[in-house]
Amino acid sequence: MIRIAIIGTNKITRRFLEAVQKTELLKLTGVYSRTIEKAVEFGTEFGAEKFYDRLEPLASDPDIDAVYIASPNYCHCAQAVMLMQAGKHVLVEKPAASNFAEFTRMAQAARQNHVILLEAMRCVIDPAFDLLAAHLDDIGEVRQVILQYCQYSSRYDNYKNGIIENAFRPELSNGSLMDIGVYCTHLMAKLFGMPKKIQADAVFLPNQIDGAGTILAHYDDFQVQLVYSKICDSFVPSQIMGEKGTLTFRELPNIHDIDLILRNGEQKRFPLQKDSNNMLYEAIRFAEMINGQDSAACEECLRVSGMEMQIMDEARRQIGLVFPADTFRHTQNTSAL
Repeated sequence: MIRIAIIGTNKITRRFLEAVQKTELLKLTGVYSRTIEKAVEFGTEFGAEKFYDRLEPLASDPDIDAVYIASPNYCHCAQAVMLMQAGKHVLVEKPAASNFAEFTRMAQAARQNHVILLEAMRCVIDPAFDLLAAHLDDIGEVRQVILQYCQYSSRYDNYKNGIIENAFRPELSNGSLMDIGVYCTHLMAKLFGMPKKIQADAVFLPNQIDGAGTILAHYDDFQVQLVYSKICDSFVPSQIMGEKGTLTFRELPNIHDIDLILRNGEQKRFPLQKDSNNMLYEAIRFAEMINGQDSAACEECLRVSGMEMQIMDEARRQIGLVFPADTFRHTQNTSAL
């Protein structure tokens, strides 16, 4: 049983802990929050035994094996590095970091301290992704791809009323690309690797945060369009279009309804049985990596998350979206873009 602590007491953390309760591989032991009172209030509900309002005691606690980080994006790097240097395994919410330079520091800390670092990218750590990837050959040569995730944010109405919550604050390394577009970006990188170049554009809100955007990625023989938004909904599926047919699917990042439509008119829906809370699968994958059952996948996950961060760095450069965390950006190789 892996003893896990959590950083963050928000909605996504609650959903993660509901997933943890469905597996015997992980046990919630500790909760970190800005106040002990909040940590106790949140953690007691899920059976936590230890509570922290400072990171150092959590990092040094021998009764904690791993930590799930769901703090604001700009905190991820510093928190993860400290924990990994103390020998803790880390599952960090998406996006893993503010930029590629921060992620590089995190990956180095994982390797140097022989611990697992995994980005909680549930759209690819999911039986639906395996099913989708298994049927790519059915559509022949891929030519056009449209990956989209457009969801009117529950916080956008507050934004329009002058209440700026974390999701719309650039100083926290947030915004539409980081919160929503990251799923499309990671899925593209996982399926197709690093594009040759990208072209990015965005719709900006008055406080200079991106509310929606698009990325056009160029590969040798095909294009990928990423469409994402926090200020409007979309009701059409994502599509992977090939010379023999098209794969369609809905509901990134919890993929459902995978359909194959061939040029001859034949159609097939692939049956998909999975848990409604697909954070269960990232919890299981994280535990398997820690237990050494899936060590080869660790480096692959770091590689794909690194590509994701490089693509988003270049997209932000093109649209002019700069975070305070970028002040500390190291020299990086973006020649592929």
